[in-house]
Amino acid sequence: MKDNKYLFIIVITYFVLGFININFALSGLFCMMLPFILLVRNRKKTWCQGYCPRASLLNATGKVASKFSLKTPAFLIRGKMKWIMLVYFSISLLFITMTTIRVGLGFSPPLEHLRFLIVIPIPYELPQWVVFENPIPWLTHLSYRFYSMMMTTTVIGVILSLIYKPRTWCAICPISTLSGEYIKYVNK
Repeated sequence: MKDNKYLFIIVITYFVLGFININFALSGLFCMMLPFILLVRNRKKTWCQGYCPRASLLNATGKVASKFSLKTPAFLIRGKMKWIMLVYFSISLLFITMTTIRVGLGFSPPLEHLRFLIVIPIPYELPQWVVFENPIPWLTHLSYRFYSMMMTTTVIGVILSLIYKPRTWCAICPISTLSGEYIKYVNK
């Protein structure tokens, strides 16, 4: 990774903004699109190799435990785990999209709490320091869902960085997996 060691501040800012108002969670969509824009433009993993704020965070947290880290299991590096994560991520995005459409059509009430792995409810309420009057229900629902997904993947990444090498998450990151497959496809 390039010397962008303070990019982790973006991750921290993202999660703090969720406490200010959950609708700021939608800014994470930009961080999901930007890697693919850079990938198509540069035909390499520009995002992963130098601009990923999560990678910066994992480098920072992984250094804390680097002296005690275990050897990374092969199934995380070369196994099917990256495909399992990609399937989980895809199902999560599909689930988020479908439930948001249901809320938008008035068939379901908006979800207004966090969930780990999209299905496990977090037993506390996320404080909202600024509350907007008459929020759009489907937008609030989408924000909580997206924040939950970002929280889940960040927690998994931090745990992996503390147990194994700092950027173990990067081996199974769905963005990295899709980027790698795109590069293989383009180079054929």
